[in-house]
Amino acid sequence: MSFGRAKTVRPPLDQAGLMEFAVRSLSSKMKSVRDLRRRMQDRAEPGEAGVAAMDAVIARLKEYGYLSDEAFAADFTRLRKENEKYGQRRVQQGLMQKGIAQELVSETLKKAYEDVDEVALAKEYVERKRMKKPEGDKEIARTMRRLMAAGFSSKTIWKVLRGWGAEVEEVDVEESE
Repeated sequence: MSFGRAKTVRPPLDQAGLMEFAVRSLSSKMKSVRDLRRRMQDRAEPGEAGVAAMDAVIARLKEYGYLSDEAFAADFTRLRKENEKYGQRRVQQGLMQKGIAQELVSETLKKAYEDVDEVALAKEYVERKRMKKPEGDKEIARTMRRLMAAGFSSKTIWKVLRGWGAEVEEVDVEESE
């Protein structure tokens, strides 16, 4: 038994209504094709008519230049790199979660991170998050986990930790790209 408000059932939208819904949705936040399709699915007519209407709306939005996975991937990568100071792996995971194709993800990341010094980016991340120099093995492990979650390679993490003067043993880990 739920005590929340009763959910109002909205009538399904036709193609014109879906177009208006999609433009409103894109005006508040840029979305990938998959994200927009998922949002429209709740509002579209069930069955083939709804799928056809969604396909037509997506095609028209692409034609107008309002919807582009390439532009979304480039902006998403740029913002995560410049503002959040995330490493390449974290941005890659985010793009994959948004439904961007693997080829487009690798191409976008290659362009965005080709001339980036990963150690400098990791240091900027540390500064942005106001992380303190780790004292002891537990704090070193915590810092390593945090930098790994931010998308930095283990070699970069070791360099940052050594820069702090922390004693870390480097383990041979094969880096995959």
